[in-house]
Amino acid sequence: MHEVYAEEVLQLAAKTAPPRAVSSLKRLCLGVVSRHAPRLDVKALLELPTSLLKDLLPHLNIHDLNMLQPALNLRGISTYSAWVTILQDIKGAHRVVGLHTEEETKQETMDTCFQLTFYGFKYKGVAKQIVNVNIKSLLLVVARYVRRFYLRPSQFLQTFAGEQRSLLTVLEKSVECVDVKHHKDLLKTESRYALYTLHRLLDHGEAKDLILHGQDPVVLAWILHARGSQHECPPLQRPGRVLGLTAAEPAPQGEDGDGDYRAARKRPRLDVESWESETGKPKSPVEPELLCQTFALTCGRLAGPCPRGQIHSLQLRECGRSLLCALTPFLPTWLCLSSLTLQSCMLFSATEVLMLARSLRQLSETSRSSLVYLSVGVFSQTALVERLLAACPALRSLSVEIHPMAEDLGLPRKEVDEPADLQAALPLEKLSVKVPQVLTDLHSITAVLKRTANLTSLHISGIRLPSSSSYHQLLTSISESNRHLRKLNLEDLNLAGCLHDILGLLRNCMLEELSLKDCRLLEKCSDKELYLQQVVDALRGVTSLRSLCLSQNRLAKSSPVLAELFTGSPCSAVRRLDISSNFIQPAELLQLGRSLQRCPPLQRLTLDLRKNPWDRDQETWHAALRTLRPLADFLTDGWKSTGTMADHISNM
Repeated sequence: MHEVYAEEVLQLAAKTAPPRAVSSLKRLCLGVVSRHAPRLDVKALLELPTSLLKDLLPHLNIHDLNMLQPALNLRGISTYSAWVTILQDIKGAHRVVGLHTEEETKQETMDTCFQLTFYGFKYKGVAKQIVNVNIKSLLLVVARYVRRFYLRPSQFLQTFAGEQRSLLTVLEKSVECVDVKHHKDLLKTESRYALYTLHRLLDHGEAKDLILHGQDPVVLAWILHARGSQHECPPLQRPGRVLGLTAAEPAPQGEDGDGDYRAARKRPRLDVESWESETGKPKSPVEPELLCQTFALTCGRLAGPCPRGQIHSLQLRECGRSLLCALTPFLPTWLCLSSLTLQSCMLFSATEVLMLARSLRQLSETSRSSLVYLSVGVFSQTALVERLLAACPALRSLSVEIHPMAEDLGLPRKEVDEPADLQAALPLEKLSVKVPQVLTDLHSITAVLKRTANLTSLHISGIRLPSSSSYHQLLTSISESNRHLRKLNLEDLNLAGCLHDILGLLRNCMLEELSLKDCRLLEKCSDKELYLQQVVDALRGVTSLRSLCLSQNRLAKSSPVLAELFTGSPCSAVRRLDISSNFIQPAELLQLGRSLQRCPPLQRLTLDLRKNPWDRDQETWHAALRTLRPLADFLTDGWKSTGTMADHISNM
């Protein structure tokens, strides 16, 4: 049947057939239309009634949905729900969170589909998207939306030097970040295509952000050389015939003088011996120009030497001592570096952190330095936070992870004296301090808080302090020194008995996002509902608040009190409420839903209900969800409460 008459057919069927048959016929029609969407007249298809077009959306694949979206948007039809459905089908519903707009959901869907399809993963959700679709055409479409390319040694990378050259050209324009895993293998023969891809994306493309997994300083030095820093690194250690490549010799200009390379011509060898004999001096066998000369033969002439890209953001996810020693010489002249992240499973000693600080100080003393974001973990002393800030006084964001260790108690004696500018005010806007549940010296942290009056985002996690008075000191310091805070995340702290300080903080800050995750808020309360009621009353006064997280605080029977957020005047404008992992029983959730029905939120809520014992009374739980559905979008999962009897007893 022709799609234009679908509505009339359904109306006729409704008069002569039972509702179940009409519903089945409708699904059948929509399925047929979706399968043949590429061959249909798009103009005629878009003349369908709005209701039918909305019903059609869940049946479209990525390629067809992308093609129709502009016209659908002109009709006032959002494709947000369709993109969410596809993404949930690919990744799983519990992994699709935090996507609130049509474009960001589409972006995530396209990116995920590309990575899985390109590397040949045959997940069920991906397989549904490539049925009756030309894979090469699909990849070219979704590649335009790829912002982060995951570079993994794989046979599929060989296609970039063959039938998928055009795909690599598209990626050069779209990719902003390259995530390189197992890069210690990139200098081996079997990974030469990965090295070529990395060169094309960094040097010929737009990628300026780099994430590295691995601990090979030789590869790190090769990547960093001439891509931002003026540091002249020593020649790389060159294993003989490291790439095992042969490439075409520079072809003489043809009769038309275009200098094209021809696939049939003999290729020059890319090994140390050939370069030493031809140029009279050794040259790295992995020069980017040689990679392009080898793999770009069939795509025309090479116009001069390859450009060098600039790396603006670097993340080393497995940064050991060898990588740190390879990195620090580049830092003093790396003027375009704006973001540096160093993460390690091993502890950085005080000596190593101070070595890093010295290099960063040399960089910051250059007026053209761009470094504004620094993340370092894990090191041993809170005092080193001040050293890093003294080395980089222009930082806007600092993230550190500290794990105090007995074997690294003191700084080297020659470094004991504080820098002269250590007491100066700082322009820091974002600060994150994580300590893995170890007793911590608070002085250095409060000293930093007092010097960062412009702080807008603060995350403190895991700190263990000797007494409740120490937590009082921390909260008081935040309340008095950081009144411009917009985002506050206090996680895994013992704030039991700190109600007065919490209420004072809420009165002094105009927060937009507040997270008090796993802070034991109700642990010492004889009347938990009264305690929570006081917090809710204070939160209503924070008119700027849009996101609230109270996860892992054992709210349990007290949770219905949260409905009071939306009563009285002023009424809270919270849009996202996270009450996951609070042992909220189905009956309590139903009570919360009914209370929200009587005093509905100003705007539709996003409600995180994960890791609550829904399976204790599934019928009541689903009744609660039906009550909440007109008011909220909720996040749930299939978490089983079996084995959580200890939590249950603690809340009885």
